[in-house]
Formats: sequence, structure tokens, C-alpha cells
Amino acid sequence: MTQAQVAGHIADKVGITKKQAKSALEELSGLVVRELKREGSLRLAGLGIFRKRRTKARVGRNPATGEPIKIPARTRLRFTAAKSLKDSVLGARG
Repeated sequence: MTQAQVAGHIADKVGITKKQAKSALEELSGLVVRELKREGSLRLAGLGIFRKRRTKARVGRNPATGEPIKIPARTRLRFTAAKSLKDSVLGARG
């Protein structure tokens, strides 16, 4: 689903214009970015948690030559789906 399709769906369901829905989506995206930069995590009830995660430097191997290489530390983004979202999409696990 594209951003335009999401905005159209929200506009129809909420009763606002597509332009307003697109603006709301852009503001949500901006909020996620700001909170991840400032706090390092953002919890959206019913959806899940966005987190920044720092990985340590490590030694890996070049698959072609088998030669050891240094892999630097870096920050990655991670999304963990909420239990309610998992159960809705995948069905409750027994």
C-alpha cells in the first residue's frame, strides 16, 4: 500500500480531506524521527515499538576469501510488533 493509498483510506474513514490525511501521515513520520533521535525509542499502542540499537564492533569473514575483516560498531533501527498486532495478523498462538 502506498502513502497516497493510506492517506486516501484515512481520509475516507475519518472524514477529512486527502491533503489533511497526507499532512497527518507526514507529521507522524516526523514525530517518529524526532523521538528516535531524542529518546531512542517510540511506542505506538497496538502497533509496536521503534528502537535505536547500538551494535558492537566485531570481526567477520569475507565469504569469498575467508579473510577476517573488521566490522565497525553502528546504530541500527529495530521495530518490535506489539502482541495484539501479532495476534491479529498471525492468529493467537496456543
